[in-house]
Amino acid sequence: MTLPGLSKGVLLDIYNGKDVEKPVFQVLGLKKLGNGERYRVLLSDSVYISSFTMLATQLNHIIEEGTVADFSIIEVGRYALSHANNGGKPRRIMIILEVTQKAAGADVGGKIGNPVPVEKHLSSENTSEESTLFSGIKNSSSGAKRPAQASSSSVPEKRSLNTTINSGINIATTPIGALSPYQNRWVIKARVSSKSAIRTWSNSRGEGKLFNMDLLDESGDIRCTAFREAVDKFYDMIEVGKVYYISRCSLKPANKAFNNLSNDYEMSMTNDTEIIPCDESSDEIPMINFDFHAIQDIEKCEKGQLVDVLGIVKQVDEVQSLTKRSDGTELRKRDIHVIDMSNTMITFTLWGTQAENFEASNNPVIAVKGARIGEFNGGKSLSTISSSVIQIDPDLPEAHRLRGWWTTTGHSAEAKSISKSVGGAMTGSWMTIGEALAMGKTISMDSSEVYLCKAAVTFIRAENAIYKACPTASCNKKVVDNDGSFRCEKCARDFPNFKYRLLAQINISDCTGSIWATAFSTEAETMLGMTAQELGELADQDRDNYLTKCASIAFSPYIFKIRMKLENYLDDVKLRNVVGSIAPVNYKEYNSQLLKQLQKDCNIARISSGSNA
Repeated sequence: MTLPGLSKGVLLDIYNGKDVEKPVFQVLGLKKLGNGERYRVLLSDSVYISSFTMLATQLNHIIEEGTVADFSIIEVGRYALSHANNGGKPRRIMIILEVTQKAAGADVGGKIGNPVPVEKHLSSENTSEESTLFSGIKNSSSGAKRPAQASSSSVPEKRSLNTTINSGINIATTPIGALSPYQNRWVIKARVSSKSAIRTWSNSRGEGKLFNMDLLDESGDIRCTAFREAVDKFYDMIEVGKVYYISRCSLKPANKAFNNLSNDYEMSMTNDTEIIPCDESSDEIPMINFDFHAIQDIEKCEKGQLVDVLGIVKQVDEVQSLTKRSDGTELRKRDIHVIDMSNTMITFTLWGTQAENFEASNNPVIAVKGARIGEFNGGKSLSTISSSVIQIDPDLPEAHRLRGWWTTTGHSAEAKSISKSVGGAMTGSWMTIGEALAMGKTISMDSSEVYLCKAAVTFIRAENAIYKACPTASCNKKVVDNDGSFRCEKCARDFPNFKYRLLAQINISDCTGSIWATAFSTEAETMLGMTAQELGELADQDRDNYLTKCASIAFSPYIFKIRMKLENYLDDVKLRNVVGSIAPVNYKEYNSQLLKQLQKDCNIARISSGSNA
């Protein structure tokens, strides 16, 4: 086997500040640093050897997976230089940002050449003892610069960023991938890839507000959080997609329970933090980096995992209002149903302003950074979190290919859904009521079944369909009327008012049978075309008109999503049916479902509307 040649002598050029394009090295050693999840690499160019090299954290996997090992030959596609203070002596460290393996270590089998430590040949200001640095960089304390920046001027500790820029001094920046808590003087030049909304908190230690943003440069990404006064100072000036100089933040180990970025650290703003816009060219700093997962692969992923997804929006549900049980806060959500070229569909939940402002005309392509995987009833779903980023019709090669697939074949293909939910999406297994009743006889006490059916409302029990409920946002319990005051036993409080709530018992039928089902407020309001408050006032003021309104929905057809479950009440086991969601009949989609069922029942491979067979 012919081995690729090493770039002889380039280590000396690199550490002397020259920009070398795609140098080739041999790996002679790997060491995991004790101050985090970073790896130090012993590199050789066959003339010189140096351990003043470190992998960016996003490349850790090439070592952990065994892709790169001792004696491997690698090509370094991109790197950056960082200044470090080693025992009071300045030293440059090379941060490796992009690697391609040219030959496996097992194929090489040994060291190439007889390299000597490069430190002995560096200029005096860069000389240092290799053994001290290789044991760790606990005393690192300086700025850093990229090879492309010629000036070696560093930012004085007390000099502000604005003063430095206005005085014409070139800012020496540190790559994000080289940051550590052992540095206290650094400036990063980074692009804001996402920014959360402002959130508030209140607990026994006080109250406050915060927001976080994700920062990105060519070496990696990191999360930065602002608290209290820093929120007022910086929130409005920060714009997603723009590049900023940032300095004087504190670093600490990242809390991986809330931080999905690859960096081992995260930043917090302090009273001394400085952020100023970068007006110079920043083409070397990438926009958002995506690592897309095929939707079909999400079925095998763990609940809670964060993934990047690219898909076509096939169907959009209406915005729904929910009440947070813990504090009664009203939440807004919208479910959209996304499909990709694996011909697999998943339910994706948007929250807050993203749900309210989502524009779904013409089946847009969406790219999502950091969607969280959820699981219900054996199915998988996705939802946004505060740091999720959504791009509509992004200018990406993968997005253009997906659009072409959708236009040609995807829009008419039958998709497999890996999501199962009671509410929202009208997707799931179709049954007739007769089939559902037969299945109900076989289910166990600890399980339930969810199905779709087309049925008509034949009767609603109007006399007890509406009740007076506790007016607090987080409680819907029935109140007791005490001559003008209203007592909620759950809240143990008396109120001067109440709110109306719907809890309707309805009978629905198709040609195979009928069932009684419970419809809660949202679903009952959909059927009756009025809010619970309006119906309650109508019932109080004009009982006859209220009864007429309830009777008017008789024989109205809908698509129902029904959840059936056995319940034991006073040793009486009954099959209970709950309306999970309801929608008007879309006859085009329903006819497609009938054709599929006909194909299955008649064992027909394909039904064509133009066929005479």
